[in-house]
Amino acid sequence: MSQEQIAVFAGGCFWCTEPVFSQLNGVKKVVSGYIGGHTTNPTYKQICNGDTGHSEAIQITYDADLISFETLLEIFFVSHDPTTPNRQGNDVGTQYRSAVFCQNEAQRTATVNMITALNQQHIWPNPIVTEVNPAEVFYPAEDYHQYYFDKNPNQPYCMAVAAPKAAKIRAKYAQLIQE
Repeated sequence: MSQEQIAVFAGGCFWCTEPVFSQLNGVKKVVSGYIGGHTTNPTYKQICNGDTGHSEAIQITYDADLISFETLLEIFFVSHDPTTPNRQGNDVGTQYRSAVFCQNEAQRTATVNMITALNQQHIWPNPIVTEVNPAEVFYPAEDYHQYYFDKNPNQPYCMAVAAPKAAKIRAKYAQLIQE
């Protein structure tokens, strides 16, 4: 019997974060969506304006017997730039902020500890600005956003941004990739 748990990460455009995690062994499902704002049932058009307060995020359902929250968290930090507030590359706005929406105290502690350790290692020239937030209502994005990269691998944005992110994780964490 699997031990299913949830992790919610915001690390820029969900078209780019979803393929990073959906390829991992132990990840059962990745849902693209919106979290952390003040509008009920936001739409993509609404959150793109940056005034709903939501982040583009992914909700990961994973088997904790096969992959740990700490491993997912490490991959989250490696797969994006956690030092740029409200931006990932050319994507700028509060909806692209780096954040972890902790489902419980253990996730909060693990996230704070990892941020402290990574800052002490000086992996990036600037300190990590990732928000550590409590769980909030997660709104799944519209159907066409779900597994967008898998459905549109030749879309220019996917080729330029999402594909290299997923490839970077496949190379660094080859032992964790689903066959």
